[in-house]
Amino acid sequence: MSLFAALRLPREILFGIGQRHALAKVASRTGRRALVCTDARFAATPVFAEMIAAVEAAGIAVLVHDQTLPDVPRDTVAVCVEAARGFEPDMVIGIGGGSCLDMAKCASLLLAHGGALDDYYGEFKVPAPVLPVIAVPTTAGTGSEVTPVAVVSDPDRILKVGISSPYLIAAAAICDPELTLSCPPALTAVAGADALTHAIEAFTAMRRPGDPQLAQQHVFIGKSDLSDQFALHAIRLLSRSLEKAFTDGSDIDARADVMMGALAAGCAFGTAGTAAAHAVQYPVGAVTHTPHGLGVATMLPYVMTYNRKVAAAEIAIVGRALGLDPTGVESDETLADAAIGEVSRLFAAIGIAPTLARLGLPEDRIDWAAEQALGIGRLIKNNPRPLDPAAMRGLVRAAYDGDLAASAL
Repeated sequence: MSLFAALRLPREILFGIGQRHALAKVASRTGRRALVCTDARFAATPVFAEMIAAVEAAGIAVLVHDQTLPDVPRDTVAVCVEAARGFEPDMVIGIGGGSCLDMAKCASLLLAHGGALDDYYGEFKVPAPVLPVIAVPTTAGTGSEVTPVAVVSDPDRILKVGISSPYLIAAAAICDPELTLSCPPALTAVAGADALTHAIEAFTAMRRPGDPQLAQQHVFIGKSDLSDQFALHAIRLLSRSLEKAFTDGSDIDARADVMMGALAAGCAFGTAGTAAAHAVQYPVGAVTHTPHGLGVATMLPYVMTYNRKVAAAEIAIVGRALGLDPTGVESDETLADAAIGEVSRLFAAIGIAPTLARLGLPEDRIDWAAEQALGIGRLIKNNPRPLDPAAMRGLVRAAYDGDLAASAL
């Protein structure tokens, strides 16, 4: 197969301990008036005050919006934008977890183009560039600092919805592992498991022919030769350090590995996309109100098992990235099984629920969840093994029952 690759990334990515101190300089090259989106918890910390003081000392006027809520309720974006219009920002800085970064993206969109947020739901609905966004994550999981997607919750819809456009990619991403030191173990686990799921689903996604129109017509295009490299880098880092960061949150080397893993996974799936594990999580999360990362991680071993029939070679490569089979003598099928087992072991060690029943999905919502998941075309089309209604119902039932073998059927 001839080489083909596509990537869409920020124009500047800074990673490393202390890189938050570059924010003022990066912002001063970007504009003179900054809307800062964060949440109430982080806004009250000394490190946030230090960062804002440095930005202001660089001669930049700052307006702080510190009311970002989890999952970015649609109407809270309108409140933020209305408060900021008179300030007339020329850039937006998102500091915080994935919701804070998504709030910054959505605010930059509405400030630039107006209208209602639901005007832009779906792919390629953003008509032109938005205000420049500087993304400064304080958790290690979503990869939102480098992706073309913002996810919001809409009170008129059952499932969360996404806005997908290359115009939503941040102008700059500043990733400082020290900002994750305060993450509690449960958040470290859920965010890190989300990142590992991003990486594995990106690497095992459908590979499509390199048609020149592919990346022009789809935000998520499936695996390619460059996204694969980011995905494998993420898997290596997360497999060696996620459990360490969960166990000892003060281990800065482990924190750096996990944050780099989340960043690399974002670089991979921001173009390659994710697949069935993410599709199932949307309805499951809507019913159970459990964190996104928890839901996708619960589903991942079952989805890997389902896909093994057509993607054993790719899952075997995932196994080697996980540190299995250093001699390279195992068959693809054997190593693929070992990779699925290792993902299950790692997730169990950091407290990820092993079944949808444990997540709280009612048994009478299994068929509904399968139907809803199958309707998320941008993710289902990315799955390497096709899914029809019967296959999806079987997959969700297997994940509910904890029957890994049944998910292979």
